[in-house]
Amino acid sequence: MTKKTKIKRPKARLPKGFRDIRGPEIRSMQEMISRIRNVYEVYGFEALETPSFEYTDALGKFLPDQERPNAGVFSIEDEDGQWMSLRYDLTAPLARFVAQNYDALPKPYRRYQTGTVFRNEKPGPGRYRQFTQFDADTVGAPVGAPDAEMCMMMADIMEAVGIKRSDYVIRVNNRKILDGLMETLGLGGAEQAAKRINVLRSLDKMDKFPRDQIALLLGREGRKDESGDFTKGAGLDDEQIMALFDFLDTGEVKGQQPMLDEGLCELSVLEDLVRSAGYEEDRIKMDPSVVRGLEYYTGPVFEAEVTFEVKNDKGQVVQFGAVGGGGRYDGLVARFKGIEIPATGMSIGVSRLYTAMQMLNTNNAVEDGPVLVLVMDRDHLPAYQAMAQELRVQGIRAEMYLGTSGMRAQMKYADKRGAPCVIIQGEDERDKDEITIKDLKEGARLSGEIEDNKEWREGRPAQFSVPRNKLVDAVAGVIKSQADEAAAPNIKA
Repeated sequence: MTKKTKIKRPKARLPKGFRDIRGPEIRSMQEMISRIRNVYEVYGFEALETPSFEYTDALGKFLPDQERPNAGVFSIEDEDGQWMSLRYDLTAPLARFVAQNYDALPKPYRRYQTGTVFRNEKPGPGRYRQFTQFDADTVGAPVGAPDAEMCMMMADIMEAVGIKRSDYVIRVNNRKILDGLMETLGLGGAEQAAKRINVLRSLDKMDKFPRDQIALLLGREGRKDESGDFTKGAGLDDEQIMALFDFLDTGEVKGQQPMLDEGLCELSVLEDLVRSAGYEEDRIKMDPSVVRGLEYYTGPVFEAEVTFEVKNDKGQVVQFGAVGGGGRYDGLVARFKGIEIPATGMSIGVSRLYTAMQMLNTNNAVEDGPVLVLVMDRDHLPAYQAMAQELRVQGIRAEMYLGTSGMRAQMKYADKRGAPCVIIQGEDERDKDEITIKDLKEGARLSGEIEDNKEWREGRPAQFSVPRNKLVDAVAGVIKSQADEAAAPNIKA
């Protein structure tokens, strides 16, 4: 007996830390992105698109110092033996672009860009290795007005996507204040740079962990999370940790330091600018607890925070937190040019903002699927195709059923597609030159009021017939009626 060869098939599985996104969410995100884009363009920014890959040394933070430079980024070696990495953010590619095209660009150069970024980091709940950012940056302008403008745009974006003023705040600080504070704590100088970065990254987790856990990250013990992963501490003593916490609570520093004073002055100027433009403290707030974990920030830093409460994975009530942020990075382009070129920018986390909008229920209703033209008789496919095309020409999403199943399966397909209605033309309708339209949403509502099959058959809920030449008007009427119903307040008698 011949032994059958077992076919080895690949397992259908997602890579860890990645996700699939389907049509309704994509359409809602595109609508949100369109609103963000409108704000950027109103402020005079222009679009730019850079490739997903950059040479690894251009990313700065991830210089290849090991045999395979994959710490934090995904890297490959090209045919010339040079390492390339998927972009970690949209800022480092911008710095490379500006340096490469500096003489030809208008200065200041103001651009916006949306795109996918990749992080080779440990995934977790709501934390993915691939996600979308939407940035705006001004390169070539000194500190002050450009930074105030970023904060104002962040506030405008929150409201443009439907988040009301009581549900968000733009929090602002200045990295020079934090750097000056660390100078007073004996953490200045090039030899302490790594420790300062660890301190900043630890403080940036204040919205994620309770203070005792932050103290472990700042101290000498380090912190072990629930999975058993250990994070080495920054190495501060108890006195230094308490001084940092006191500053975050009060905004006050004991002693003086020139960089700290410079940061306070810049923050005061920024506050004057946003207040003069009509942005009060309920929208843009000066806050000493804003840190931002990236080390390249050199001046004002800011975060867009959604302030409503949600439950975390442990069931605890917490604020939703930041959906975007940014700051000034005057030294990033200098890596390529050798001269300091001032720059400031902001980034919106598209997926995170979308999640916030869903929780607040501010998203527009998810767009319906296409109107479905049922195929009752395959000998009349051209007639059904003509109906679908008639609707499309008038801007109504429509499709003719392309499968081979009967009416019941076609109706199930329409439900799965989220079709607002279906178009039916069988022999009886064709003889009368009519079509039958079934309003699926109204039908679903009415079905709950029908008690038996006989009543169902006799009533044919939400189903009506019109002359064939009234197809477009009738379908448009159904869609408008559904939209009006969704927009109307839910008033009970």
